[in-house]
Amino acid sequence: MTFIIHGATGAQGAPLFDRLTAAGKSVKAVSRNADNAADSIKADAGSVEQLTAAYDKADGIFVHLPQAPEDVRLHYANTIVAAVRAAHPSRVVVSTSGSVVDMPNTALQAPDRSAIMVLINGIKDSGISNAVVAPRLYLENLLLPMVLGPVTAEGMLRYPVRANYSVSWSSHADVARVSERLLLDPAIAGVVGVGHLPGLLGDDLAAGFSKHFGREVSFESITPQQFGTLIEPFFGPAFAGVVGFYEAHWQAPQNTIDPKTSAQTLLGIGPEDVQAWLGSTLGR
Repeated sequence: MTFIIHGATGAQGAPLFDRLTAAGKSVKAVSRNADNAADSIKADAGSVEQLTAAYDKADGIFVHLPQAPEDVRLHYANTIVAAVRAAHPSRVVVSTSGSVVDMPNTALQAPDRSAIMVLINGIKDSGISNAVVAPRLYLENLLLPMVLGPVTAEGMLRYPVRANYSVSWSSHADVARVSERLLLDPAIAGVVGVGHLPGLLGDDLAAGFSKHFGREVSFESITPQQFGTLIEPFFGPAFAGVVGFYEAHWQAPQNTIDPKTSAQTLLGIGPEDVQAWLGSTLGR
């Protein structure tokens, strides 16, 4: 069985690539910058021909859209769908990368014409066996220097969500565990939510940090605009998009996965708690 992983050297694809490799599967990373190694395939996400060749005879494909301007993401979505239709792999798993695709009629729901929905609907309409892994906010966001720095220096966890905002937080490792199962089990279809149930509040995150560091850590809600000031030196012009992302969250009542379609219910797979995740990420 051969599995093709988009972004296999990045935050999302690497943990899945490693899990499948450790399980003895044939795994190949697809990238436009790939070298000639046996475990990589060179293909540009903007080329139908190159992706079709990469997907040919694949037993499973894991795909997500990179961070890029929306018009570029839309082009990639259409290209991937066309390649899937042409190559007809056995199975496709799409990661939403945190975009919300299962909360219709809410401010967080991705528009029908957005790149992520074009990708999901295109794969679904192709007739290929597929599933969607749907995380919400990533715990790794809390390791950004402007977030983790005050935790270690001041005992303050500052983040641009309201103190009463419940979120189904998850890690990239959580997503990899679910994605592996979805690639190997074609009986599961549709959206599978990944993250904590019930959702975690800011104080819950701070409690996990307190346990890990062995000292009191408190949560402080900051506005998306304040967060934008902190990240602009690191993100450059892209910071505005991040601010807009969190402004949408600021207006929403919560950002939690549906228990009925959660990985806990459908697969029996739950996320690591915050303390355990910090231990595996930062070391004990």
